[in-house]
Amino acid sequence: MPTYKSIAALDKAITQCTLCPRLVEWREEVALTKRKSYADHDYWGKPVTGFGDPKAEIVIVGLAPGAHGANRTGRIFTGDSSGDFLFSSLYRCGLAKLPISESRKDGQELYRTRILCAVRCAPPDNKPTTEEKATCAPFMANEIELLLPTVKTFVALGNFAWTGLISQLSQMDFQIPTPRPKFGHGATLVTTSPNGATIKVIGSYHPSQQNTFTKKLTPAMLDAIFKMANKS
Repeated sequence: MPTYKSIAALDKAITQCTLCPRLVEWREEVALTKRKSYADHDYWGKPVTGFGDPKAEIVIVGLAPGAHGANRTGRIFTGDSSGDFLFSSLYRCGLAKLPISESRKDGQELYRTRILCAVRCAPPDNKPTTEEKATCAPFMANEIELLLPTVKTFVALGNFAWTGLISQLSQMDFQIPTPRPKFGHGATLVTTSPNGATIKVIGSYHPSQQNTFTKKLTPAMLDAIFKMANKS
């Protein structure tokens, strides 16, 4: 896969990707059949790029787009309950312009923050295969490389994002402590980038309905993560 020299060029390549046949078929099928409550919506139905400041100091990493969230709206964590929970926290912490993210045209902005996903297409049952993760990994590596001049903190939403991000950083010659810290809400890893910068990785429970409805993750808990990231 080529390496792109700007966020704009990378984003264009991501939206045109067709490397994973199962994901292409699924994202397009969902965009055609739609959910009844969104029957009159025009679904995005393509890979989803990162969103936010191209010179971000805080980079949030998630798993993959939601079938009727980002796969519908075309913006990561937008148009579903997980996104509502995430953006409301970012807003309270002074990192987002609006408390909710509904569409690509709603005027939402992120301040010093960017969100990206390890896998850029909505997978069936929200479970990408090992091969699909590996195929998509170069996009994350390229985006991280482009953000290195400014990033100070990564926030990994969920165990998959935590392990995938740390593995990716290790492959990019970041100095990762041994043994690697296990994922947990508030877990922290301090690493050194190839250019000598000290960068922090913070773990957070994913703002999925499974976690927010059961109160495993509360608004105060997520706010605490972003306040921690904001001080790094």
